[in-house]
Amino acid sequence: MDRLLLAAFASTLFLSVPAPDVAAQEETTIDEWEVPWEGTRPRDPYVGPDGRVWFVGQAGHYAAVLDPETGEFERFDLEDGTGPHNLIVDGEGKVWYAGNRVNHIGMLDPESGQITKYWMPDERARDPHTLVWNPEGDIWFTVQQGNFVGHFDKESGEVHLIEAPAVEGGRSTSSRPYGIKIDSKGNPWIALFNTNLIATVEPATMEMKTFELPEGARPRRLEVTSDDIVWYVDYSRGYLGRLDPATGEIKEWLNPSGEGSRPYGMARDDDDRLWFVETGVQPNRFVGFDPATEQYFSQKDVPSGGGTIRHMYWDQNTRAIWFGTDTNFIGRALVPPKRPIS
Repeated sequence: MDRLLLAAFASTLFLSVPAPDVAAQEETTIDEWEVPWEGTRPRDPYVGPDGRVWFVGQAGHYAAVLDPETGEFERFDLEDGTGPHNLIVDGEGKVWYAGNRVNHIGMLDPESGQITKYWMPDERARDPHTLVWNPEGDIWFTVQQGNFVGHFDKESGEVHLIEAPAVEGGRSTSSRPYGIKIDSKGNPWIALFNTNLIATVEPATMEMKTFELPEGARPRRLEVTSDDIVWYVDYSRGYLGRLDPATGEIKEWLNPSGEGSRPYGMARDDDDRLWFVETGVQPNRFVGFDPATEQYFSQKDVPSGGGTIRHMYWDQNTRAIWFGTDTNFIGRALVPPKRPIS
């Protein structure tokens, strides 16, 4: 397994930033819908082709859909104990979920209610975690405790697993593959949360390569901008980071709430701006950063408090970022388009 090591951390920049402009904050509006099933940890929403918003109830073992126009919810129960971690929706409206406690990827047909299960080929891959689409319509996914990155061929149902690096010492030897995103060439990028590494996989060879971040970093979620630069949130140290895959150079910005900000859920809008949530503060804080200016430009408190916002989804049709909260809400942040530079 190849590893691209930085020769030194001399090129890594640690920058503190001023508080975002208050006027800009007011342009971002957040709406929330309370989920009718209490204590079920609604999370990882995804907008389907009809504009309705699907999500999982991780602690309630269900998939559900919200109609933002009417506020109505519809629930689809999964097998008890499934512990679904996230879901994605295909162009036909079929819902694909990660069976986090039952070692399978499931496909729910909302029309019939039928569920088809695709089992992991290795018993160690017991906890499919986060699913994402690639340009061909297949699925890349992470397996956190099982320590794999996986590829699922939607047509054949075949699953290919790639082992992530093992970790020495500590309570877990898994590098905990966590957040995952796809670049413009179809390559997956993965945050290895139990390490200071970000990984990628070459789809043609299924070989993994890793990039080293500063000592003590713990990347949890990430995004890839249109120029194929990889951005990550460092949950442990409270930084937003930039990785240039061509050079391995790392640059970081301290979060507005500092080292204890615990940045977690993350999204990118169509202006290539980064949005993430600081979960180390209550209420959780929704933060915007512009790579073009290298500045934080927005921050707004989540009305319900958030508890912890774990994952976010950008819907270009409505310029909305969707999220779920541990306080039992589905939320929508409407973000303004970027102002021209005068």
